[in-house]
Amino acid sequence: MTLFDENASPAPAPRQRWRRGSVVGVWSLAVAFVILLVMSLLPSAYVIQQPGPVFNTLGTTTTADGQEVPLISVPEEKDSTTTGQLDLLTVQVSGNRERTPSWLELAQAWFDRSRAVVPIDRIFPAGQTTEQRNTENAALMSDSQLEASAAALRELGYDVPGEIAVGTVDDAGAAAGALQVGDVVTSVDAVAAANVDAVRAAVQAAAGAPVTVAYTRDDTPGTVTVTPKQTEVDGQPQWLLGIGLQESFDLPVDVKIQLNDVGGPSAGMMFALGIIDKMSDGDLTGGQHIAGTGTIDADGNVGPIGGIRQKLYGARDAGATVFLAPESNCNEVVGHVPDGIRVFSTSTLEQSMTVLRTIREGGDLDALPTCASGT
Repeated sequence: MTLFDENASPAPAPRQRWRRGSVVGVWSLAVAFVILLVMSLLPSAYVIQQPGPVFNTLGTTTTADGQEVPLISVPEEKDSTTTGQLDLLTVQVSGNRERTPSWLELAQAWFDRSRAVVPIDRIFPAGQTTEQRNTENAALMSDSQLEASAAALRELGYDVPGEIAVGTVDDAGAAAGALQVGDVVTSVDAVAAANVDAVRAAVQAAAGAPVTVAYTRDDTPGTVTVTPKQTEVDGQPQWLLGIGLQESFDLPVDVKIQLNDVGGPSAGMMFALGIIDKMSDGDLTGGQHIAGTGTIDADGNVGPIGGIRQKLYGARDAGATVFLAPESNCNEVVGHVPDGIRVFSTSTLEQSMTVLRTIREGGDLDALPTCASGT
């Protein structure tokens, strides 16, 4: 039986033509690839916020020279047997004006609940370099540590006197030639300069009318009348004296806080809680892993911060089960709480202490204020 003929010339197989749909699909993929390639190279006007490092205020940190030291140090620490944690949280920014994230990176961040895509101007104001921003954030961190120390010591019953001094004078500002760097402001229109916010509120209350500023210069009291200049912030008129104010305190206890490469004011409340724990008998945390955020002033008022959604995920990933959130950030918290973490709202250091006390004593957590309850 013949299986094949060696002399036969086999006919070539007919060429298969691609279906129209296949051709369209290939071209679509090619065009999409080119678009992605171009977008990955084009600059953007956005940066990415994402969870940053988490630091236990009751633990240790590493100094610039590599030495491990307590994050918070106080003389004659009362109790070092704390088994829980009081974590402060940070937010990292991916990108800056010198190097913005690619559109591909932005697209990936957009679908990640722990990250946020924000306009670059919100993080890096026009005309401000990355170096200038870092310097400003370092100054805010230093002020935050001082305010936290004053707030904690006052909460513990110490007398902590403070004063408001002129730190900078704008040469083109309203107070140029009238006030000097180092002047201690005592009142504005007879309203005591209890803190920086009180001074600002008194200036705004005058609504552009001249204000009388009482001050002390080289231990000599004096007064000056200044007519504030108007500017606009978020579409609202603001009145400025053209001075930068600094609040200083005479701390009765030598509190030392060491934290490298972290800037901004948002760790203030957690610093204050850490100081109180260090200077109190017992365990403030009740052995629980607690995280939180919020600015603080010397009177113990807790203020809003940025990037709270990223901090919620940072806390969850670090193992925290309780989160203290500023009441003024609650609108950003509701609907964005990761599983496994319980959020309580706070507007003062005293309220934060109440939350910790309730947790420590096994009290009714449902009676505590939350962002969802609004109470």
